[in-house]
Amino acid sequence: MPILSVVVPFHDVEEYLGPCLDSLTTQTLRDIEVICVDDGSRDGGPAVVEARWAADPRVRLVRQAGGGVGRARNLGVRHATGRYLAFVDGDDLVPRDAFRRLVASLESTGSDLACGNVMRLHRDQLVPSWAHRQAFARRLERTHITRHPLLVRDRMLWNKVYRRSFWDALALTFPERLYEDQPVAMAAHVGATSVDVLKAVVYHWRRRDWSVTQRSLEPGNVRDRLLSVLETATLLARRAPGVKRRFDRDTLDIDMSVAVAAVARTGPATDPALLDLAARYLDGVAPEDWLSLPYRRRLLTHLLHRRRVEELAAVYAEEREGRLRPPLASTGFGLGGRRWYGRHPALPAHLSEVTDELDLETRLLSTGWRDGLLRGEGWMSVGRFDARSLGRARVRVWLRERCTGDTVPLSEDRVMPASLGLPQEDGGVAAEHGFPFGFAFDPATLSPARLARRGHWELRVELRAGGLRLEAKVAGPRWLPPAVPPPVRRAGSWLVPVRAGKGVWGLRVRGAEALIGECRIEGGDLLVAGELTDPGDGEPVLRLIRRGDGEEVYFPATLDGHVFSGRIRLGDIEPPVGRVPRWDVLLDQGRKLRPLVRTRARPAATVAGRRFVADRGDDGCLMLVEHCPPMENQR
Repeated sequence: MPILSVVVPFHDVEEYLGPCLDSLTTQTLRDIEVICVDDGSRDGGPAVVEARWAADPRVRLVRQAGGGVGRARNLGVRHATGRYLAFVDGDDLVPRDAFRRLVASLESTGSDLACGNVMRLHRDQLVPSWAHRQAFARRLERTHITRHPLLVRDRMLWNKVYRRSFWDALALTFPERLYEDQPVAMAAHVGATSVDVLKAVVYHWRRRDWSVTQRSLEPGNVRDRLLSVLETATLLARRAPGVKRRFDRDTLDIDMSVAVAAVARTGPATDPALLDLAARYLDGVAPEDWLSLPYRRRLLTHLLHRRRVEELAAVYAEEREGRLRPPLASTGFGLGGRRWYGRHPALPAHLSEVTDELDLETRLLSTGWRDGLLRGEGWMSVGRFDARSLGRARVRVWLRERCTGDTVPLSEDRVMPASLGLPQEDGGVAAEHGFPFGFAFDPATLSPARLARRGHWELRVELRAGGLRLEAKVAGPRWLPPAVPPPVRRAGSWLVPVRAGKGVWGLRVRGAEALIGECRIEGGDLLVAGELTDPGDGEPVLRLIRRGDGEEVYFPATLDGHVFSGRIRLGDIEPPVGRVPRWDVLLDQGRKLRPLVRTRARPAATVAGRRFVADRGDDGCLMLVEHCPPMENQR
């Protein structure tokens, strides 16, 4: 009898199955059996397994003529003979020491199951799984989901090892549908006497463009998702009611958003049985948990709950197009102060409160140096609400230094609410109700002591109106105008207007050993040129360092006296994983220099379908950014 049985269902994943089996057969825990269940594959996957079986008797092949991953897992469990049980999907990978860690923990503690952290795998790069990051932030032994409720997000099977006697005692089986893992994983967490939580990463979860989770809006997919939600909610209500509220908040946020999008897309043709499933689940959600949803999603989910499909589709379209701007109102003071509500005829008053989600959405409309001053005009709105009822407002703008909290006042005005059509990132224009603001910064206000600190000053704004007081950094969509003004020199320091990664505007005070005066696109290349204060010895190179994982790419540069130039071949840069990968561009001549960008240009190029923009980082230095599609929701 082996120590561990690993069940691997697979269907048409020939491309990934070999690496998956490699990761299993090279585990440091050698005493395992790998039961591969072919779920009616039409590619060469079964042949891959047969070849491994011939080379390694620990690998076995079991076949079924389709029926889905739930049935395949059940079949694999029936063939498993180990003291412990684990599951791996045929397109994923398992770190080499994962099973040894998990089994050793169970042997040490006597817990019923052990689970560990997860990374998302895309191409050859790994990023943390948001669903697991918090729950597995630290190691916990002999815990339980009722004592560590963040485990309610640990709804997948494959980052775990189960004691087989425990599995059989609970008579766990998989439903034969999609999302079959959630109710089983939750039943195991709830039914366990104790659970071990490992901080170590034990699973690499592959993201594929056409995997189950990416086909989330298909009606059958939504039906299976809702069935699993209902089954899990019923289990938690009966066995772990204290955990159900956390489950409901996550489910409202994720699963109900998917259901809303699917119903809005299908409209009146939506299957009534699907609406019934959504309504049955929402019937059991506590009123206070509804308020955990942002107002707009609360409104859409309420329409789903009441089966008002045509109205849901209309409101969903308004939201997508930026036209949903409910009026903001206050009914006076309640517990903790004044209470605020969004008004929409479809949403009842008890679901309309927005007090805790009100914030300022800000953006600059223009900025630049004029007459020696850095001037700007901007716009702010109260969330995405129509705040005209607030009336005349007091607006204050200032700079605040990050490290010291020191402030430089810029303006204070009284303004009336207005309406304005604002450009959007998709190229459209959306009407907003809000308040204008303006400012002027005089570099002379920065004393020698302030200049010597070489600090980062953030641009901030405050709104006071109708009993409401809100404060925010001035930010906005990074890829829309205005362009970042060039730096200016004052008393030996450079004053650098900057726009940080999240679009936050500010001012950096810094020195500069290298300056970029030219930055342009030529063909598929980015050409940069500038000056060094100290040319040093030897030829420099342009060194690109990707934020997040430190990946580096090098390109040659030339030096003629104090003048340097280089060419970055954009097509040679590795394709990204995240939504907005950023590369810091350094000049390396035995020491790393961050060249300050003096030009206003933000040249852009599309190379082999990839969109690159040369921009400034939040220190005013050159940063290369690639736009790419967002990663899909993980469930």
